[in-house]
Amino acid sequence: MSARELVVLGTASQVPTRHRNHNGYLLRWDGEGILFDPGEGTQRQMLRAGVAAHDINRICVTHFHGDHSLGLAGVIQRINLDRVPHPVTCHYPASGQRFFDRLRYATAYRETVELTEAPAAADGVLADPGPYRLETARLSHPVESFGYRLVEPDGRRMLPALLAEHGIGGPDVGRLQRDGELRGVHLDEVSKVRRGQRFAFVMDTRLCDGVHALAEGCDLLVIESTFLTSEESLAVEHGHLTAAQAARVAAAAGVRHLVLTHFSQRYADPAAFEAEARAAGFTGELTVAADLTRVALPKR
Repeated sequence: MSARELVVLGTASQVPTRHRNHNGYLLRWDGEGILFDPGEGTQRQMLRAGVAAHDINRICVTHFHGDHSLGLAGVIQRINLDRVPHPVTCHYPASGQRFFDRLRYATAYRETVELTEAPAAADGVLADPGPYRLETARLSHPVESFGYRLVEPDGRRMLPALLAEHGIGGPDVGRLQRDGELRGVHLDEVSKVRRGQRFAFVMDTRLCDGVHALAEGCDLLVIESTFLTSEESLAVEHGHLTAAQAARVAAAAGVRHLVLTHFSQRYADPAAFEAEARAAGFTGELTVAADLTRVALPKR
């Protein structure tokens, strides 16, 4: 199993279908799990996908439409029922605080887990635990919506041939990495920058600045493509994207792997979304998401 992968729990827009559950996406990032937009039925999909409540460290809700948040009540109660041993942080639009409160306390249950609320009110950094930075940007939808972006800090890759050329080996490599200089040899002389990985999650929105900012340089972009171009006027009216629009965003942003999801029930053939995305000019890896799909982050 990849240490960094997306587990797709549901892919339906607005209402579930026979083949698609409401939204739900778990990002496994090394030893941490981030659950995005738990719609109705997320608990059952977690069971089917082999995802446990213990796997969840953060919950990120883009907006408070039911297909993105009605599963929140059950997930929070399951976290407490299973006595998850670590704190869990919830992010969501600050303007939807009343909806979050209602979902958090929808029914009676015993609270056993430290659950922290850290709502988003503006573009910027929401959390910076060290292994990654969680950023957010406002999107364009009839209700306030925020997208999320995970950014890993850049590191350095040591170059063995250059280390040997300078007579550096063993514990001295660690000292050089820590101090930046050893016996007149600077770190940048024997290493090169290893770019940190980037992941973005973009749900219900029209095209806007936030979409482009979140997608920029992503290794893996999960983005809604509710409609095909034939219904672009509906997409604009209701605050959504077409597959072609999502693909053009990804191509312009240099995305390596594009995941299309959040499909209207009007479409029976998912292949149409792939065809439209390719016709729009996206040439990277492409996944048209299905429930229970697993997508590994591209290798560095």
